[in-house]
Amino acid sequence: IDAEREVLSDLINSTSDPDDKHPNYFRYMEYLDREEQLKKEASRQHQRHHADEVVPDKEAVSMQGIGQLVAEENDVMDVHTREAYRLFIGRARGEASGKTDNGYGITSAKRVAAILRSIWNLSANDNPYADWMLVQVSEKVDELRQGLQQVTADHEKVIEKEQARGLRVSILKSRAPVEVELGFRSPYGYMVVDLVLDFDYYTRVIKTMVQKNRLSDLEGRAEIQKQTKKIRALFESTLPYQKYLLREELRGLNRADYLPGANEDSKKRVEAARGIFGDVPTDIFTGVLRPRHSKRRSDVSEQEMRLLIEVAQGNESEHESGTENQEGGLI
Repeated sequence: IDAEREVLSDLINSTSDPDDKHPNYFRYMEYLDREEQLKKEASRQHQRHHADEVVPDKEAVSMQGIGQLVAEENDVMDVHTREAYRLFIGRARGEASGKTDNGYGITSAKRVAAILRSIWNLSANDNPYADWMLVQVSEKVDELRQGLQQVTADHEKVIEKEQARGLRVSILKSRAPVEVELGFRSPYGYMVVDLVLDFDYYTRVIKTMVQKNRLSDLEGRAEIQKQTKKIRALFESTLPYQKYLLREELRGLNRADYLPGANEDSKKRVEAARGIFGDVPTDIFTGVLRPRHSKRRSDVSEQEMRLLIEVAQGNESEHESGTENQEGGLI
């Protein structure tokens, strides 16, 4: 039918009714009939969810009735140490907690999980900064977890050597661990939980080493504080994205705002985002590098991809020439 559409383009594009004396008139009528048949068939296939023809219509349309997957029971996390649970629940700043000494606050893992869920939802708008944040946080969490696991494994080897000498040592655990019902609605919530659990077990191992005289009190506290600071720094770094990206003025930002022909509102959103966060890296802007989990579902054509690459390269040129005042990335 595409070939026929090309042959009959003069009749199809005509603003007046075709003359029945035209040599291709009956061919044109046949074309209209075939096109209508195709539209009806496409509509039927859509209603059948493109099921195999051997499947009856009644079974095919049942696809629409399948409900969302739900867990039969709530997910539960066991936390054994106060240090890990403090990271999970955070601490209000002095003013909010009623203290008069302006006590420092701790951004909780629960808040970070909520921020990441909001940014994850924002990725559905094809927002390049949402992708950038999710990629960077995921990479940083992986880095922190690998560091915790490596240090933990090193200490576990020391404990294993003691067993060869006849000293059987078990890792400390709480008599009454806190059971936390999770119920996170995004995979990033569970990513944060994995980090907290790794830190919890790491802290148990360090305290075991202190109790068994393999580390001093000061060495044990210094190790735990060192890892705590790294995790808290990551948690704090997510706050600017919540503060700015979720504002009404920037909530609608998407990659189409960067393309030629964008309206004034789009240009203002781009300018504001670049002023706050800097330019999105080319690989993320063009979609070559994507978050592990994203709600972005747009398929980019080759032409659009070329435009995105041109825009990204233009951003890099401006950055190198120093014409833009940028604050840089997330971490």
